[in-house]
Amino acid sequence: MKRGWIAVAVATVAVFGESRGAFSITVQDAQPQVAAADSVYGCVLCHADKRKAFIEGIHSERGIGCHDCHGGDPASLETSTAHTGTYIGTPDKLATVELCGSCHSDPDRMRQYGLHVGQIAEFRTSRHGQLLLGERNTDAPTCTDCHDAHTILTPDNARSRVHPANIPGTCADCHQDESLMAKYGLTTDQFELYRESAHGVGLFEGQNFASPSCVGCHGSHAALPPQVTEIANVCGQCHVLVRRAFDDGPHGVAAQAGALPGCTACHSNHQTERVPSDAIAETCLECHDAESRAAQLGVEAEELIVAAENDLQTADEAIGELVVAGWQVSDLRLRYQTALTDYLQIAEFQHSLDVEQLEDLGRRVGSISRDIRATAEVSAEQRWEHKLLLVPVWFLTLSAIVLGWFKLRSLKE
Repeated sequence: MKRGWIAVAVATVAVFGESRGAFSITVQDAQPQVAAADSVYGCVLCHADKRKAFIEGIHSERGIGCHDCHGGDPASLETSTAHTGTYIGTPDKLATVELCGSCHSDPDRMRQYGLHVGQIAEFRTSRHGQLLLGERNTDAPTCTDCHDAHTILTPDNARSRVHPANIPGTCADCHQDESLMAKYGLTTDQFELYRESAHGVGLFEGQNFASPSCVGCHGSHAALPPQVTEIANVCGQCHVLVRRAFDDGPHGVAAQAGALPGCTACHSNHQTERVPSDAIAETCLECHDAESRAAQLGVEAEELIVAAENDLQTADEAIGELVVAGWQVSDLRLRYQTALTDYLQIAEFQHSLDVEQLEDLGRRVGSISRDIRATAEVSAEQRWEHKLLLVPVWFLTLSAIVLGWFKLRSLKE
């Protein structure tokens, strides 16, 4: 009876294998020997659900089978003999790290796929790794908590838990757990704050996958919060020119000495926001006395930046007026782009608090804006002159009509 059940099961699996593609028995056999693999692959007799999940992942594509991770005898059709030898059922969190590392730390295996082999070494340095590997604390995540156990997808797959748009949610699975985070004195509002930040808006609303998520600032496998002296360098990975200006200014010196938390002193961390131009001086007062030179620098910087913004807006409005008037504005748009570039440099150099540099850039923005505004005013004057010229024309036309009417009336009489 038992043999009959096995025969039916084998036949069923064989048909299933033909319709969905077969498993490889070993990594080395891979694609060349997929013909009848399912018909002798005992794991799928009981674990068809796991097979369905597994074949969607990258490991299946590379010819890896169940036994490559779980051991045992995949050729056996009996549980008692299949689960023998080096069989591993469900590895615990520590064993999972070792298991994944057995391949992912092997340069010969990973080289062909362009994957680096330092993930496990990096994980050991992370707070997660310190808890799990160092303290044997299983609250910490292991590889499969972020990458899944069977349906392991590449980071560029939109369904992957480590796709850029999904990383914040993956981290939030643990970091929004109040009872878990309370054990380590951590808050649980990071995800919500991030969604409101410039980075979160860029990622979720703008679909800009270059916008940093959790791993952009904390690292992925080597996840750690940056130290006070490291924050400016972390932000500087993207904001290169801003970091250079910051380093050249008094705030950069203080940050390097550990007396200031770098960029987060003004922009916060997870709720990273752009300080409005008209709030610069107010922001400075959070740390500096109103009568101090530092506070005065903030006032001067705010005035210069607000003036440059107003000049840009004036130039943009002037170009709009010229377009309505039918002018060719291609050259003026190029000049406007030059002014915009100068303004963006102001946004960078404000971090150095170099007022002279800000004044120079502000003058350049203002000069271009005034030229564009002057062109619009000339256009407006010309339009007015044209209207004035039409007055005598209309007068003569009206006079001719009136005279004609009187003439016609006199003829009728």
